[in-house]
Amino acid sequence: MSLVEFGLEGAVALVRLNRPPVNALSAELSADLGEAFVRCEDPAIRAVVVTGQPHFAAGADIKGFQAAYDSGSEDTLARALVEAIWRLERLEKPTIAAIHGYALGGGLELAMGCDFRYLAADAQVGQPEIKLGIIPGGGGTQRLTRIVGVQRAKELVFTGRFVGADEALGLTLADKVFPSEELLERSMAAAAELAAGPTRAIAAAKRAINNGIGEPMTRAMEIEAAAFNDCFWTEDAREGVAAFIAKRPPVFGGR
Repeated sequence: MSLVEFGLEGAVALVRLNRPPVNALSAELSADLGEAFVRCEDPAIRAVVVTGQPHFAAGADIKGFQAAYDSGSEDTLARALVEAIWRLERLEKPTIAAIHGYALGGGLELAMGCDFRYLAADAQVGQPEIKLGIIPGGGGTQRLTRIVGVQRAKELVFTGRFVGADEALGLTLADKVFPSEELLERSMAAAAELAAGPTRAIAAAKRAINNGIGEPMTRAMEIEAAAFNDCFWTEDAREGVAAFIAKRPPVFGGR
C-alpha cells in the first residue's frame, strides 16, 4: 500500500496521505511526502492540494518515539518531516491544505507548510506535543508564530489544546471553512482557479512574502524588487499587459 497517493486533475496535483486509520506520521510517510513534493516541482503542475481522510494527519506515530527511546537511536521522523515541509513550502506555486478531521502536531505543521488552509466545519487543529513533555519539532513553534502571532502561539503550544474550525478561522490559522462533504471539491476548484493564473508572478509574490518576513524593510524591499524583476519579463506579464490594453481577459500559460 502506498502511504501517499499522487494524482493530477488538469494542472492541479492532489497529494493524499494514505496511512489508515488516522494518517499518523512516520519517517517513511514523511519521506514519501517529500518525494511527492519533488514531483510537484514539475512546471506543468501549477497548484497543489494536500489532504487526507478521515483525518488530515492526527500527529506523529508515538510508537516511533518509544522505539527511539528503547534503542537509543536517533528519531528520524522529525528530520524527514522537516525536509518534506521545506519542500512543500518552497514550491513556487500555490498550495492548499484541505483539512478533514484532525490536523494535530506534525499534521498541523504539514498544513502550515501550505499557503492556505481550508478546514472542514468539524475539523480540529492543534499542537498537543506539550502533553507528551516535548515541543513541536517540525517547525510548529516558528510557523504558528508567524501565522497567529506570538501570544496566540504561546497559548496554543503551552496548553496543547485543540482548536475548532471556527476559532481557527478567527485566528487566521484557517483561511476558509466548508461543510465536510464539500471541502475537497471546493479546495480543488480554488486550486484550479489559482492554477489558471500567472504562475511565475504568483511564485515571485510567494518568494517575496516568505523571504521578506522578519527582514529589515530595506532588505525586504530589495527582495521584492528582485522578485518583481523576475516576473516582469515573462510571457505571462506581456500577456497581462496586452490583455489589459486590448480590454480582454488574459490567458496565462504559466511562462
